[in-house]
Amino acid sequence: MQKVLIITYYWPPAGGPGVQRWLNFVKYLPNYGIQPIVFIPENPTYPLVDESLVNQLPTNIKIIKEPIIEPYSWASIFSRKKTKRISSGIIPKKDKQSGLERLLLWVRGNFFIPDARKYWVRPSVKSIENILEKEAISTLITTGPPHSLHLIGLQLKKKYAIKWVADFRDPWTTIGYHNQLKLTKWAQKKHKTLEKSVLDNADTVVVTSKNTRDEFKVLTRTGINVITNGFVGEKPEMELTKKFTLSHIGSLLTDRNPEVLWEVLSEMLVEVDGFKNDLEIQLIGIVGDGVKESLNSNGLQLYLTEVGYVGHDKVISYQASSQVLLLLEIDAKKTRGIIPGKLFEYLKVKRPILAIGPELWEAGKMVEDHNAGYYFKRNDKKALRNILEKWYSDFKKGELICNSIAIEQYHRKALTKKLAEVLQWES
Repeated sequence: MQKVLIITYYWPPAGGPGVQRWLNFVKYLPNYGIQPIVFIPENPTYPLVDESLVNQLPTNIKIIKEPIIEPYSWASIFSRKKTKRISSGIIPKKDKQSGLERLLLWVRGNFFIPDARKYWVRPSVKSIENILEKEAISTLITTGPPHSLHLIGLQLKKKYAIKWVADFRDPWTTIGYHNQLKLTKWAQKKHKTLEKSVLDNADTVVVTSKNTRDEFKVLTRTGINVITNGFVGEKPEMELTKKFTLSHIGSLLTDRNPEVLWEVLSEMLVEVDGFKNDLEIQLIGIVGDGVKESLNSNGLQLYLTEVGYVGHDKVISYQASSQVLLLLEIDAKKTRGIIPGKLFEYLKVKRPILAIGPELWEAGKMVEDHNAGYYFKRNDKKALRNILEKWYSDFKKGELICNSIAIEQYHRKALTKKLAEVLQWES
């Protein structure tokens, strides 16, 4: 059986969507004649923890741990709350940043390149050198972010005759928060140099969206494969909420704030009969201060249920019981290729999806291509209201349903088969 070494930072009990991609690849790879060995940090600092994911760990998978130095643990001496928010990718708007937050962002962007896990690279390379020989491994997979893990693969590739797959769950220099790190010109150049070196030296690159593939094609001649995120299991049978519940799952950062949606809902409260008795806005996960302020200014605070972060098992219940699921993204050209991991679980539970994001948003197009809901840009206020009124009317008649199509391609088993085909160079 072919052996592969997978280097990942996020692993149970880490929470959030980043951990589930490789947890499920590892689970299904043995079905295709590939034995995964997982290399993870021994003492990580995870911004989100989900103990329920520990129960999903395969019992027959070898896991190797290497200690890591975590600068975020040092920074938390000054402010644990602010450090946790920044490490989670929650960056306040420039005019609302405290002096400490501005300092932390500048240090993060210019001293820790490509990210704060850079100190794990050197000791990991030394440990993995022994593992490659002991386990007779000739295929290495690194997954980022954190993109510093790709530097482990880069160093090992230059020293050994191994095959290396660089998996990008998110872009590197074009991701939304990158330009908020207060980078100097030197730091910007360093990021781009490292990014290109990784892309050029990997044997193949895996990305989660077509848009990211197209961005990388401009930078490298290395082959690029698109393997999206996905879902496991079947649609759970859940009783729907009695309210006309619009639910957003996951972090809702201020830059993703769908002000046009709040405006439409505020107007409907006044103008649509019965709406104020039925509306519920349910936010499951971390919510930015700007989102809360916008809800309040539109008179929606009485209709808000803020749940906070919950484990993945409960997330599925919230998704399956909601009347409408919200898929929201920053309105910017650089986010066109972002496909939130939640989209695939939204597709699984077959509830109508209301997507609001940038023009030419890949995820929004997927929603409509799979007949799973509607996609709107920020200036589509009239069309957005028309759909919400229709869905509310269907809700009142007990007829609000979703007949999504062609979603089995996103089951984790099918996606793992695609990954196994990428790794066939040893057969």
